[in-house]
Amino acid sequence: MVNLNSLHEAAEVLERRLRLKTFPLAVKLLQKEGDIAEGAIRPKRDLGHLIESCQGFAMSRREGKTVAMLKEDMWCFEPVVGYGLAEPPQEFLEGHNRFPDSAMTLEIASNWAHNFPRLKFGKYIGAMSAPLMTANFQPDLVILYCDPSQLTNLLIAVNCVYGHDLTCRLSGHAACVYSIVPAIQTGECQVTSPCWGDRREAIAQDYEVIFTVPIKKLEGLLSGLKHLAEHGWGLPIEFFMVPEPKMPKSYIKIGKTLGMKMDKAEAMDS
Repeated sequence: MVNLNSLHEAAEVLERRLRLKTFPLAVKLLQKEGDIAEGAIRPKRDLGHLIESCQGFAMSRREGKTVAMLKEDMWCFEPVVGYGLAEPPQEFLEGHNRFPDSAMTLEIASNWAHNFPRLKFGKYIGAMSAPLMTANFQPDLVILYCDPSQLTNLLIAVNCVYGHDLTCRLSGHAACVYSIVPAIQTGECQVTSPCWGDRREAIAQDYEVIFTVPIKKLEGLLSGLKHLAEHGWGLPIEFFMVPEPKMPKSYIKIGKTLGMKMDKAEAMDS
């Protein structure tokens, strides 16, 4: 069990070292209603409507809210199946939610459905998210929405501490599932592309990528980021500026007219 103060301090370190634009997320898969944190929003009860899981995560990372989503709160069925809140229906396994829109044949769609990441049915009843900085519960995962430069730094931190690359399950679908289920199953960090739902309904931006770290790997990741920063690998990226770079011929001519010391200036090719 990780001390909550340590988690809040970890959030501060992540935000400072990575210069994140939204809060790092603490995410917990709920095994019983007693796991729901005090003060958590229950969408159906408190908002009067259902939400998609990516929208719940967006409320946490953008608005600072703690959101607990059980099956009865969820609008999209894919996390219901992925988190093991229900058995996958035959219609899903046959591929009907993918064909014909995003699969060329029903067979292809069915193959995707059978390989869809799923947790064991019956172990969990829902998922809960909150900003890591204020979370009042023990999370299973920390999820960061980052840009490619921040992702590069995170991947180098993993290399730095563990000496290996990441092997990820990548898909254009169901980011709420692919960012969580493989990380729970393997205990390893995961990179995920926000899906269309995350982008259309939960405001994920074009530049954002999702990085998931299991809570047991968080301390190692932080030590890696600290090591990198101490050795000149942190953010912002250091650029190497060349003194007296090549200039347009017109700039050199006018500069000389003004009496500037540009005798050694090299002109650009065009």
